[in-house]
Amino acid sequence: MDYVENILGTIGNTPLVKMNKLVEELPCLVLAKYETFNPGNSVKDRMALQMIEDAEADGRLKPGGTIIEGTSGNTGMGLALAAIVKGYKCIFVISDKQSKEKMDVLRAVGAEVIVCPTDVEPEDPRSYYSVSKRLGEETPNSWYVNQYDNPSNCKAHFKTTGPEIWEQTDGKVTHFVVGVGTGGTISGVGSYLKMKNPNVKVWGVDTYGSVFKKYHETGVFDENEIYPYVTEGIGEDILPANVNFEIIDGFTKVTDKDAAVYTQKLAKEEGMFLGNSAGAAIKGVLQLKEHFKPEDVVVVLFHDHGSRYVGKMFNDDWMREMGYIE
Repeated sequence: MDYVENILGTIGNTPLVKMNKLVEELPCLVLAKYETFNPGNSVKDRMALQMIEDAEADGRLKPGGTIIEGTSGNTGMGLALAAIVKGYKCIFVISDKQSKEKMDVLRAVGAEVIVCPTDVEPEDPRSYYSVSKRLGEETPNSWYVNQYDNPSNCKAHFKTTGPEIWEQTDGKVTHFVVGVGTGGTISGVGSYLKMKNPNVKVWGVDTYGSVFKKYHETGVFDENEIYPYVTEGIGEDILPANVNFEIIDGFTKVTDKDAAVYTQKLAKEEGMFLGNSAGAAIKGVLQLKEHFKPEDVVVVLFHDHGSRYVGKMFNDDWMREMGYIE
């Protein structure tokens, strides 16, 4: 009989899917690493499990403990699934720009959810960074995950996502393109692919209002670059330890409008019902057109599922209100 011991056994080994209609203008083969096939419907299941296992191994997370994390939703879902199986409690701190669906989903899997304002400085005591850190200090028998600086985040992708992409493309991958938030995915996968073939190009997709692109190009952390933006799950107003700028060849920035419009296009033209960052990622690939040759194999990673954005990018009233569609 073929079965896994619990839901955590289904994490990873996600398919590669060829992109068709949306990439007709590109000369090369574009393959999507389709992470919504993970049980929590996102790439974050991989690092959530790795971070928990590593914390258990070195005693940071003890039996019956409480897992505390600031999350835009998907890491929380991965942590919650592992917590259910392993017997932990969860408190998640989320910013008010995240979709209602993400908050509802986290509560549905038994987590306590605390909502914080988006439009405050990271150091502000009300910010979701500050609140999650404070809860980690105040809550007895708790472990504050800190996905931004937790090295297990990168490690998960170096151990699983990178090797899967290498094997699935038979080592023919030439470019890896992915939205960057905590940096774990791009750094872990990028490090693995460059170890196998130093000529693989690694591109990050950033958003306007985030500091990554300018910092990568100039080494300057420019606070004038920071302003509120709509796109979820990518871009930052901090420099997480998990972003390894040395293995990233470049960044391309995608507007909020383009990310939202291309999220709809993925559903309507490719049958891919995906999250907001997937729209940003595929638009990023199209913007990098001049970097690709006919023999190239471009892998773009799609983080999460469209069900978390039904009230936003998949709601035409919301899209019109935002001025994204006529």
